[in-house]
Amino acid sequence: MMKINGHTPYYDDGQFVLYKGDCREILDGLEEGSVDMVFADPPYGLSNGGFTCHAGKRVPVNKGVWDKSKGVEADFAFHFSWIEATQRVLKDEGTMWVSGSYHSIYTCGFAIQLAGFKVLNDICWYKPNAAPNLSCRYFTASHETLIWAMKSPKAKHIFQYNEMKNGEWYKEDKLKKPNKQMRSVWSLGKPRPSEKKLGKHPTQKPLSLLKRIVTASTVEGALVLDPFNGSSTTGLMAIATGRRYIGIEKEDEYLDLSIKRYETLRAELAETEFMAEIA
Repeated sequence: MMKINGHTPYYDDGQFVLYKGDCREILDGLEEGSVDMVFADPPYGLSNGGFTCHAGKRVPVNKGVWDKSKGVEADFAFHFSWIEATQRVLKDEGTMWVSGSYHSIYTCGFAIQLAGFKVLNDICWYKPNAAPNLSCRYFTASHETLIWAMKSPKAKHIFQYNEMKNGEWYKEDKLKKPNKQMRSVWSLGKPRPSEKKLGKHPTQKPLSLLKRIVTASTVEGALVLDPFNGSSTTGLMAIATGRRYIGIEKEDEYLDLSIKRYETLRAELAETEFMAEIA
């Protein structure tokens, strides 16, 4: 992968590519109409000095400077700018997934519609193991919302209907009935301890969530992009399911963690293939 707007790939093995920098700058340098699917988990803007519960303890909710809200208008301008940049690199039949809590998802949803996308679904990701509400003055937040949208209403998007209906998703999701259409409420837990054994990101998504998303909306060989790479959960599932990946991230710490996670996965996949060959 070549240098983009002055940014040389932080890591590139031909299938898994990472860039360091502002996603809007790098997206502006990517080839127009080259990406099949985008998964974006942008900052939620909820790091406001409050507290939450983790492992039974009261801990600060602050995740980093990058997660602090700059106000309604500034937050909207940011979300619209990266959504517009993402729209340019998507193929006409390409789709985008955006994850968020109530702090951000409505802002993103309006920006998505304003940019001209067609919303296909909103998914309720129900978390059975959500943290309790410490103030006891609100309902306990136990879900996030994902918006699935397509770039061009006139194009035919990818949806792996049979795989979603007949796959063994019920083994990890108690709401999914075997051989029944998959509905828009998914019951999936937070990342397992094994998914954080090499390190963790404060907003890390579970592999099970990204496996479902990537499988549902792409085919093998597709190019998947995540403008807010984090620790590369999207990238791991893209590679594990036979897709290609581009991730964009600002922080060296999470880029280095991404490389560790990816190279560990690659070794595990190579071992699996080797064992299959000699079986």
